[in-house]
Amino acid sequence: MKRRVIFGSFFFFLLRITAWAQHFTLQQCIDTALAKNISVKQSSLLAETAEVNLKQARANLLPDLNANVNHGINEGRSIDPFTNAYVNQSVNYANYGINSGVVLFNGMSLQNSVKQTAYAYDASRMEWQQAKDNLTLNVILAYLQVLNNEDLVSSATKQKELSAKQLERLDILDKQGAVAPSQVSDVKGQLMNDELNILNLRNSLQTAKLTLAQLMNVPYSEAMNLERINTEDFLTAYAKSSSEVYETALQQFSLVKAVELRKKSYEYAVKSARGSLYPSLVLGGSVQTNYSSAAQNAGGKISYKDQLSNNVFSGLNLGLRIPVFNSFRAKNNIRLAGIALRNSELVEEGTKLQLQQQIEQAHLNMTNAYERYKTLLEQVSAYTTSFKAAEARFTAGVGTSVDYLIAKNNLDRANINLISTKYDFVLRKKVLDYYQNANAK
Repeated sequence: MKRRVIFGSFFFFLLRITAWAQHFTLQQCIDTALAKNISVKQSSLLAETAEVNLKQARANLLPDLNANVNHGINEGRSIDPFTNAYVNQSVNYANYGINSGVVLFNGMSLQNSVKQTAYAYDASRMEWQQAKDNLTLNVILAYLQVLNNEDLVSSATKQKELSAKQLERLDILDKQGAVAPSQVSDVKGQLMNDELNILNLRNSLQTAKLTLAQLMNVPYSEAMNLERINTEDFLTAYAKSSSEVYETALQQFSLVKAVELRKKSYEYAVKSARGSLYPSLVLGGSVQTNYSSAAQNAGGKISYKDQLSNNVFSGLNLGLRIPVFNSFRAKNNIRLAGIALRNSELVEEGTKLQLQQQIEQAHLNMTNAYERYKTLLEQVSAYTTSFKAAEARFTAGVGTSVDYLIAKNNLDRANINLISTKYDFVLRKKVLDYYQNANAK
């Protein structure tokens, strides 16, 4: 008995955890999607790669430093590395050295490369932000779609309850012979139609939940429960015109910033490529020492330590490399960089043009949705009055079932259209907010 009680308590605890796990606020949905979305993660990796390229470009300005160690054995006739004289014996030798070099000038190619990669890094960050903004918008739209379908199911359920009450009343009257059987069958058919409508709407609701779950990269569950949002707060006319939204988007939209930064990056890529036409000035230096087992003086063989200390020599050099002919490599690299720059200009132009067209379309859709919403409000009010009158007549036995059902269906359709249009209008406003990087989370 005790084990069953413990098991029952544990099972109840699991149910509570599961129920809690399936409850999401809008912010939780957004955060979950951003944390788990693969495309966003890949965009983040591209930004990290661009950051590494920038660090390397900056590091290329620093001097290099290399050390070398060589040990070997010469057999037979060879040159003694200590005396540079010919010897005919086995000689052990060693060389140690450190060398360094720094580019003093190469037509500002390295400096422009740093600027090129810096703009490319900033562009990658903006593209990463754009990926997050896109996902955020899609989650918001999917979230609102779930709420929309929940409201439709709720409205359809109320319609069914009303039909069920009328059928219950008519069944009583039919048993008393007070109504025609056709009226009972008419209302019964309406009840079946309401139930079928609920089934279709519930299917749409689960489809919307599936879409949201997939955006979040979490397992789909019918038990998903979303925190309600008061959409009435958003049912006001949009304050900005399409041109105002576009002007704001040019300043705020991440994708616009990204293409502008990419163009800047390509501008400096051209400058960096042109640097290869100029002479390169390089400063270098080295310190070397060596050892030879054949080395000796009047006192006999010189020790390893003494040789390393006595044989130290250093060098300093300043080199100038003047490009004369390199198989047209420099010229073609400059041309390729120029082509990439012109393409980036076209990408920027096309992105802004497409953005303007999308905003104009979105603003028109929003305006139409708002006008439909206001019209449907009046329609629902008018059909509500008509239905109440038809219901009163039908209940009093002076109206027909046909008149009652027509009035009810008109009101039902108007209510469903009003709910759908209300959410459609809110969705359209969210799209316009998205273009201004002003998503309300």
